[in-house]
Amino acid sequence: MALLEKIRTPDDLRELSIPQLEELAAEIRTTIIDKVSQSGGHLAPNLGVVELTIAMHRVFDFSHDRLLFDVGHQCYPHKLLTGRLGLFDDLRTGKGMSGFPEPSESVYDLFRVGHAGTAISTAVGMARGDELTKEGFDPESNTQGRRVVSLIGDASIVNGLSMEGLNNAGILKRQFLVILNDNGMSISKPQGAMAQYFDRVRVSHTYADFKKGARELLKHVPGGELLREAYHRMGEMTKAAIAEDSWFEKFGMLTVGPIDGHDLATLIEFLTEARDIDRPMVLHVKTIKGKGLDIAEDDATRFHSPKAFRVERDETLGCRVEMNTSGRSFTAAFGDALVDLMDKDEQVVCSTAAMADGTGVIRAIETYPDRSFDTGICESHAMDMMAGMAKCGLKPFFAVYSTFLQRAFDQAFQEVALQGLPVRLCLDRAGLVGGDGAVHHGFCDIAILRTLPDAVLTAAIDESSLKASLEFMRTWEAGLSVVRYPRDTICDRFGDAPDFELGKARLLTPAFADLDARTPDVAVLAFGTPAVQAMEAIDQLGDEYAVALYDARFAKPIDEQLVRDLLSRDIPILTIEDHSIVGGFGTAVLESAQTMGLNTARIVRHGIPDHWITQDSRADQLAQVGLDRDGIARMIRHAYDPNEHEGFVPKVRSSLESKAVHANPTDTTLGV
Repeated sequence: MALLEKIRTPDDLRELSIPQLEELAAEIRTTIIDKVSQSGGHLAPNLGVVELTIAMHRVFDFSHDRLLFDVGHQCYPHKLLTGRLGLFDDLRTGKGMSGFPEPSESVYDLFRVGHAGTAISTAVGMARGDELTKEGFDPESNTQGRRVVSLIGDASIVNGLSMEGLNNAGILKRQFLVILNDNGMSISKPQGAMAQYFDRVRVSHTYADFKKGARELLKHVPGGELLREAYHRMGEMTKAAIAEDSWFEKFGMLTVGPIDGHDLATLIEFLTEARDIDRPMVLHVKTIKGKGLDIAEDDATRFHSPKAFRVERDETLGCRVEMNTSGRSFTAAFGDALVDLMDKDEQVVCSTAAMADGTGVIRAIETYPDRSFDTGICESHAMDMMAGMAKCGLKPFFAVYSTFLQRAFDQAFQEVALQGLPVRLCLDRAGLVGGDGAVHHGFCDIAILRTLPDAVLTAAIDESSLKASLEFMRTWEAGLSVVRYPRDTICDRFGDAPDFELGKARLLTPAFADLDARTPDVAVLAFGTPAVQAMEAIDQLGDEYAVALYDARFAKPIDEQLVRDLLSRDIPILTIEDHSIVGGFGTAVLESAQTMGLNTARIVRHGIPDHWITQDSRADQLAQVGLDRDGIARMIRHAYDPNEHEGFVPKVRSSLESKAVHANPTDTTLGV
């Protein structure tokens, strides 16, 4: 690591020759591969942008200029070049580096980014903001002004918000560079007509093709007069590589490329020429996802964000990859259960939004390709498509990460719930998600969906209950239905689950089947997998307290009869959930009791506190917020006697202030 260890800030790149930069690129790849193989994380996306990131930082000064990431999981090389090598050993942990752009780490990160489609719109906002504050770059009047660059990758250009951003970017009258990192992939193979268009561009356009007709093209581009002025300021390489009949020109964006995203000398020359063009421009860069690691290049989907892994190479057996596993996941269980439903019922169809592997829908796509759909990074479209299919009498299941559901809430409201259509939402990664951190926590799905009239919200505690909830949803035709489950392994402690009955909880401690015969000291109503940790807490408490544990099953409708039975006997209720304490399951129980005129003072709510939870292992995050065995045991004592026992105080900080923001971009020591 002779070169990488010497890079304190991107200014150091300008002292290196092209051969040295190529050596640095190799060192960065080695560092990323070594670390991600130990910790897990986003591998293939980062390997693909090493040269592009070096070239961007060589040409621009992003301590002053603006760099906006789309998606954000391509930021590892960027972080290594901006003074964070020392944090890399603790990647995706609370004491180390976030796997996404994080402003509390460095002034080089402008937004916390983990969702696709946002970069062009936020970049337009910064471009307009800099114009209003007189800080924007202008080749005539303000050569020291701020330039704006947005890096788009992994097919997020197909997202609807990207279209809205382009529609506004095209009318800017200033420098504005969109770099399209086109690797032919999103997380898996991109879907749709736009993906097919880029496939054709990659095959049919070469650098030599662009030499023909560049000047003629400018006569037909919207705003051509202004662009022709910019043309005179371009270098010969950029002129020669103007793309004729580019899709982006319809938005008023001058388009250049595609160019080789792994040729450092070419990248630097093109970026240097593009840096001073005072009109909106797209630089189309062709890269290889997983570049530099053959197994990642060959299977970029599998190595998009792998767990820790080990590669064994044998001359006879070839290459074998072993990934760390810790048990059967909810995702795998869902994928199998979905295929079982489709086996049983020909009316069942399913969709995912670029997460075929991540949600387990890949099995359905392989088994029933005519009834399974991957829309690409288009959650809003997927939700409305499912509504249309429900209107046709089909039984649609939409598998989506909880964090990405938020992008389709308007459609869940307008086209699904308002119409009374039976669309089924399967929310993977619900609750705390571990290393991906705050940008990906599924902490508010109950709160937002509970507002929709007639919605039915369920949660699974294990594989058996997941199957039972999906079967309930298959036959539920009265409107929107939901099941949530975490990014975690499955516990098999509770045996076969009975069928789901609308609004009815399941008792997990049979000794309290008759509340008159045996009255518990505390009743725990667990929504979802916190039931597992609650049972561990009960075991820990032993004979200290008599605790009844219920798998609540439904956050809407609440089991009102159970709440009435408990509170009328003056039995304290502790609600627990892997969801925000604001607006979640516990709030629903509290509201239900208040509506029935019961004593709400006997209800104690416990869930994710009203703070941002930073990256770490999921187990550590649950411990931070008191949703592990010890934290729940403490809350049981508190529910029994609040005057005698304090509740759990979360070990988290507000506003992601675990690391001090650098006031000086050359200072690479993070304060705490």
